[in-house]
Amino acid sequence: MKILVLGAGVVGTAAAYSLAKDGHEVTVVERHEIAARGTSYSNAGLVSPGDATAWASPTALRTFLRALYNHDLGIKVRLRFDPYFLAWSMRFLRQCTQERLRANTAVKLRLALYSRDCINAISDETGIGYDERRKGILYFFRSQQSLDTGTDNYRFLAEHGLPIEIVDRNRLVELEPGLAGAKDKIAGGVYSPIDQTGDSRQFVERLAAYCAEKLGVTFRYGTAVEGLDIEGDAVRRVMTSAGPLSADAVVISMGPESGLLGRRYGIDLPVYPVKGYTATLPLEDENKGPTMGGADEDQLIAYSRLGNRLRLASTAEFTGFDRSYRPSDYAAMFRTAKDLFPGAFDEKKAELWAGLRPMMPNSVPVIGRAKYRNLYLDTGHGHVGWTMACGSGRFLADLVAGRKPEIDPQGLVYKG
Repeated sequence: MKILVLGAGVVGTAAAYSLAKDGHEVTVVERHEIAARGTSYSNAGLVSPGDATAWASPTALRTFLRALYNHDLGIKVRLRFDPYFLAWSMRFLRQCTQERLRANTAVKLRLALYSRDCINAISDETGIGYDERRKGILYFFRSQQSLDTGTDNYRFLAEHGLPIEIVDRNRLVELEPGLAGAKDKIAGGVYSPIDQTGDSRQFVERLAAYCAEKLGVTFRYGTAVEGLDIEGDAVRRVMTSAGPLSADAVVISMGPESGLLGRRYGIDLPVYPVKGYTATLPLEDENKGPTMGGADEDQLIAYSRLGNRLRLASTAEFTGFDRSYRPSDYAAMFRTAKDLFPGAFDEKKAELWAGLRPMMPNSVPVIGRAKYRNLYLDTGHGHVGWTMACGSGRFLADLVAGRKPEIDPQGLVYKG
């Protein structure tokens, strides 16, 4: 079957790989001149089932409302006239119950655990390296109160299959010597030994090259998707800046732009962009940096060790499709990183970046057939797209082939 995949980020490229492995003739359409130049270019670098807790929760509801007037929080909401954001917010607020938090988190964790295995299987099969470290991730807290409160979500993840170890500050520094200088500022945390880290951009670029060279996948870079040509109950062609492209099936994996395209054709796809900021810094002294990934849960900053580089990530900002940033946006991030890893980096050498996470109100991605018999979705992965992409791609390939998926599809198959 001829399949068009719209988008060459980590989600679209992983889908192309799984579909091509099934023997389909796959073409990927990407508006940038190379793969992984949108959302997948720079993220926290965490492959993190331990971060599978859904955003929408009773606590998030309070934080979300505070963010309307307090812009110093890790979550920032810029008030503006945006009917789409208002509609998304209403859906988000309906998910902010304890019952929905647990249900959405269980689905995310199931996919995240599966996807982590898929990432490693792809890497082992193709020989792709991406500055990966399979050493686990630490999620730590500054105060005993936040530790006691914060571990509740991790205990729920443990009950649903995630191995964890709740650690005090001494055990934490034993696991991560890089935090020795900040030991007295940390109460304790949660260690997820099966979590890992890696550079998503390297992974996508190298997987795209492998798909093209070994699996015959065609990548049409510098080609913007302009619309769909619908005839009856099917997509007949995809209209692009390079002309119309025909296929037997189409997959939308366009990150935050997926919602813009989908709703033009009556598809209920409430994907909204949420901006995040990252900084990538060369380590001045590798012995002073972290040896694994981590997250400061009180300061809402995540980090990864990528080879001889340190990746920092922070903030969830609701500001539409604005990708702009200023040096001041990184001040809190650098303060926290210097506090954790003094002498490890020079912030003047940072590569700064801001990108948009494609968030669903319930934090669960949408995968499967949508409205038209040959149109599929694989999008809406939010802040853990890197974690869930490869599992989503394999899950999608099973749906396209009519096979029973390797994991329980409950809560994952699109029903819009």
